[in-house]
Amino acid sequence: MINFGIIGTNWITHSYIAGAQATGKWNLAAVYSRKEDTAKEFASKYEGQKISIHTTLESLASDSNISAVYIASPNSLHYEHAKLILETGKHVVLEKPATCTSAQLSTLFEIAHSKKVVLIEAFRHLHEKNMITLKKSLGKLGPIFGASLNYAQYSSRYDAVLAGERPNIFTLDFGGGSLVDLGVYCVAASIFLFGAPKSSKYYPVILEQTGADGGGTLTLEYEGFAVTIIASKIFASAAPSEVFGRNGTLVVPTITDIESVTYLDPKKKGEKELNLKEEAEEYARIIGEGDWEAVGRWEELSKAVIAVTEGCRRENGLLFPVEREGKD
Repeated sequence: MINFGIIGTNWITHSYIAGAQATGKWNLAAVYSRKEDTAKEFASKYEGQKISIHTTLESLASDSNISAVYIASPNSLHYEHAKLILETGKHVVLEKPATCTSAQLSTLFEIAHSKKVVLIEAFRHLHEKNMITLKKSLGKLGPIFGASLNYAQYSSRYDAVLAGERPNIFTLDFGGGSLVDLGVYCVAASIFLFGAPKSSKYYPVILEQTGADGGGTLTLEYEGFAVTIIASKIFASAAPSEVFGRNGTLVVPTITDIESVTYLDPKKKGEKELNLKEEAEEYARIIGEGDWEAVGRWEELSKAVIAVTEGCRRENGLLFPVEREGKD
């Protein structure tokens, strides 16, 4: 059993706790919030569990009853929060995007290596059964001709932007923007399926109200084919994601929470459903078994993902504060 604490008292944290505890391998034992009332209210949802309350990060980091921390704070705070926790020798599951820059991510992995603890970015969709089915099914296609990966979902907080507000996810100051919020799912999926691309090019829709990207089109170039990604928080799309090959096409209705994988045979003009749909289970296995080979694979994927998103952002002038200050 892995006793863990959390940083970030939002809906995604509740979702992770539910998934983690359902495995029978994780136990929520600590909650952090700057406000004691907020932490207590969050912990009250888990009756019958002994949960310690922390109002300082230092107190959480020094809690000897936990060995891991799940971090889902605002993007711009991920680095400092993870750094403190890792330095105390605790494992970290860090929500995507892990950090604002490649340099920050490299520093965190160096600390994790030195402390012999696990740092893993929470790309939940890459652990879904049907994502793994999709990857295993690529061989059915023969030579790959290309792919289209999409995640365009209208955010209600865009209404706030239009009303003159500056929600975190739509401001560069908090490490926000469509590419690192939704586009990162598609980038991670592409690298999971095909490896790191040779090059990338981003065509963003810049929001005049905040200067961040509200959506855009990203092209990843591979040897012999390209992957087109459409990601947005200011418009919606019902388009599926597809991988095209000489022998057929693999189709998933969404890039996360994949309900089915379908193979389209261009000669038969028919389709065949391959299968049916987990993350905390795998993280517990990695930590419990000390599977450093798996840790290394996920580290390389995280580094490859941020290399794409960071390079595309900088090319388009989408700089986070740490970059404007010239620190990394």
